Amino acid sequence: MATATPRPAIAPAGSLAERYRATRALTEALLAPLSEADATLQSMPDASPAKWHAAHVTWFWETFLLRDHLAGYELFNARWPFLFNSYYEAEGERLLRARRGMLSRPTLAEIVEWREDVDATMESLFDRPECADLIELGLAHEQQHIELLLTDIKHALFSNPLGPAMWPLRYPSVRPEEGSKPEAESPSRRTDDWLTHPGGIARVGHQEDGFAFDNEGPAHRVLIEPFALSRRLVTNAEWQEFIADGGYRKAALWLSDGWAWVQRKGIAAPLYWRGEEHFTHSGWQERDPEAPVAHISYYEADAFASWAGARLPTEFEWEAIARGQDTSGDNRPGFSASAGNQLDGAAPPLPQGAGELFGDVWQFTRSAYLPYPRFQPAEGAVGEYNGKFMAGQWVLKGASCATVRGHSRASYRNFFYPRQRWQFTGLRLAKDQ
Repeated sequence: MATATPRPAIAPAGSLAERYRATRALTEALLAPLSEADATLQSMPDASPAKWHAAHVTWFWETFLLRDHLAGYELFNARWPFLFNSYYEAEGERLLRARRGMLSRPTLAEIVEWREDVDATMESLFDRPECADLIELGLAHEQQHIELLLTDIKHALFSNPLGPAMWPLRYPSVRPEEGSKPEAESPSRRTDDWLTHPGGIARVGHQEDGFAFDNEGPAHRVLIEPFALSRRLVTNAEWQEFIADGGYRKAALWLSDGWAWVQRKGIAAPLYWRGEEHFTHSGWQERDPEAPVAHISYYEADAFASWAGARLPTEFEWEAIARGQDTSGDNRPGFSASAGNQLDGAAPPLPQGAGELFGDVWQFTRSAYLPYPRFQPAEGAVGEYNGKFMAGQWVLKGASCATVRGHSRASYRNFFYPRQRWQFTGLRLAKDQ
C-alpha cells in the first residue's frame, strides 16, 4: 500500500492526442498503489470506488466518442454501460449510485484492459475536427474524476481504523537533503492582508479562448459594490481558535439548516481532524497550524465568517479579483498546488498555503449555483453535464491541491451541497468596504 506511485509519462501541453495520453496515464498512476479491495471500496453514498471512476470515464469516451463517431464500433462489453453510466437519463437505466461499491466484478484488471482497448481505438479520432470539442470535454471530465478519485479514496482509507497510507509523506518542493518541510509564514508576519476592489460593472464568465464548461457562460455583466478579499486562506490555527471559542456550540453563528446539521451529526471539527492530527493520503499526520483549513462544509465556512466579523465572497467578487491570476499551471498531468504538489514519485495532495488564489483548497462563495443569463444546455445527453444540477448547491472557486494542473481558471464554477466536506474545501474571507 505505502509504496511510491510510478511517475506517469509527462507530455507537453499541445495536441489533443498528447493531452489525452497524459491524462489517461495520470488516472492509471493513481490506481497503481491500490489493491483490488481498495479500488472497490465505497465508504459513503457521496463517494464512488476508485475502479468505478476509472471505468466511468472510459464509458464516457466509448459512449460519446467511439460509439457515436466511429462507424461499426462494437462496445467492449455491452453489459457494462448499465454499471458505469453516472446520471445520464438519455443513456437509459443505470446502477444506483449507492450500490457502486457492490461491484466486485468486473475486476480492476478487466477495467484496465478495457481502458487500453478504448485508448488504442481513440487514436483514430484525434485528427477529426468534428470530434475536437467532445474530446476537450472528455479530457476535462476525466480530470474532474481524477480529483474525485483522490478525495474518495482518502475517505475510504480514513474509514479504516488502521488509517492506512496510500503514499509515504513527501514534500516535493524540498530537496531530500534539506530533510524537512519549509517553515510557513506566520500570519503575524504578513502585511497588507486584504485585496480591495472599488466595485462597479464587471464582466464575468468565460471570455478567453480555450475550453470552458457550459456553466461558465455566457459572459455577462454584474454590479459589484466595493469590497475586500483576504489575501490568504483561513488556517488550521485560526480554525482551532474558532473551536476553542465555542464556535460549534453558538447557534447565533449558524444558518438554521447548518445548526440543525451540527446538532444532528455531532459536528465539532473539520472532517479528518483528530486531536493535533489530521488524516491524509499518507495516513495520520501532525496538523500544520499555518496550512489552510480543509474539508469543511458551506455551513461551517459561513459560521466561521460570522465569527470572524466578515463574510464569504460572492462568486463574482472572487472572479473579479482572480481574473488573470490563475497560477494552477499548464495542462501536463499532476496536481495543482501553490507549494508544488504533483504526482512525481509519491507526493500526496496537501494544502500548504502560499498566498495565491488558486491551487490549495476550493473556496466557498455565498453564491447559489444557478444558471447565468441566457444559459442554454447543449443538445443531447452531454447537455445533462451541468445544467440539471443548478438547484440547492453553492459555488466554489479556485481549485485545490488535488486538482489536475491547468484544469481551473477564474471563470470555473465548482459546486457542492452545503453539507458536503469530503472534498478539499476551505474558505477565504471577504468584507464590505
